[in-house]
Amino acid sequence: MAKINFGGVVEEVVTRDEFSLEKSREILKNEIVAVLGYGVQGPAQAMNMRENGIKVIVGQRKGTANWDRAVADGWVPGETLFSIEEAAEKGTIIQYLLSDAGQRSQWPNIIECLNKGDMLYFSHGFSITFSDDTGVIPPPHVDVAMVAPKGSGTSVRRNFLSGSGINASFAVFQDFTGRATERTIALGIAIGAGYLFPTTFKNEVYSDLTGERGILIGALSGVMEAQYNVLRKNGHSPSEAFNETVEELTQSLIRLVGEKGMDFMYANCSTTAQRGALDWHPRFRDAVAPVFEELYASVLNGNEARITLESNGKPDYREKLEKELDEIRESEMWRAGAAVRSLRPENWKK
Repeated sequence: MAKINFGGVVEEVVTRDEFSLEKSREILKNEIVAVLGYGVQGPAQAMNMRENGIKVIVGQRKGTANWDRAVADGWVPGETLFSIEEAAEKGTIIQYLLSDAGQRSQWPNIIECLNKGDMLYFSHGFSITFSDDTGVIPPPHVDVAMVAPKGSGTSVRRNFLSGSGINASFAVFQDFTGRATERTIALGIAIGAGYLFPTTFKNEVYSDLTGERGILIGALSGVMEAQYNVLRKNGHSPSEAFNETVEELTQSLIRLVGEKGMDFMYANCSTTAQRGALDWHPRFRDAVAPVFEELYASVLNGNEARITLESNGKPDYREKLEKELDEIRESEMWRAGAAVRSLRPENWKK
């Protein structure tokens, strides 16, 4: 592993320079990777591995939209596309990429398919960490490991196609074969990780649940909505409010942060923007800190996991989800956003 200084703390990471794709192919040459679930992470990881020369099959319930999606992506029923149980039986590495609620419901079937020396692979620490709620307790005769990309499946695929890859964490929970670590890193390289950093199943799920509910999605959308509403209440048009809240962030400023960091973004703004942001930054930080403390505590005590399993395990979950998403989609703010996006130059009619 390479030693990298992260803000004064030295960590070990695995890069593609030291652990090549060729090495990954050699380690995985006798493996059949069964990707169970073709929803969020499944398509990206499965296609990336296939294009990297790994033997991959997909397990998905027939008659679903995701089955049809897998067929459209080139997976052939009876050859590389099977039912979830069939794929699990055929695979030597079982990538368990169903939803967290799906993993709980399917586990009694999957555990029967695990042979001695197989690897059970996750991309999230949820089911193992909260095993009291999920019932997912692996048998002792398999490797259990995780590669968790730090992005959505869409980003995993886009970054792979662009050649950049996406960062991922990895962990080994159980090493039956003595080869679990090399198998895990090889899989991380094969799915296109930019670099891999070590973690534990618990640390991954605690940070992930906090991040998703916090700055990555929940806090971001909440703060955006708050600013938009204040601007609208004070007479600003939907276009102006949306541009100042979302468009300038996503199309300009956040790209500068991603390119070279927050200090670079500050340095490339007007002096007026710099002064105001520096003054208000600590006020926002201190205002939301108690909310993040409350959020992390809720993650740590398992409350967030129980809420997720209860909600997502209901038969009408997707119907209710679509209703909630419709409320966002049809709000003035995001209808304004659709109009703004349609006016971007790349969307102009030729």
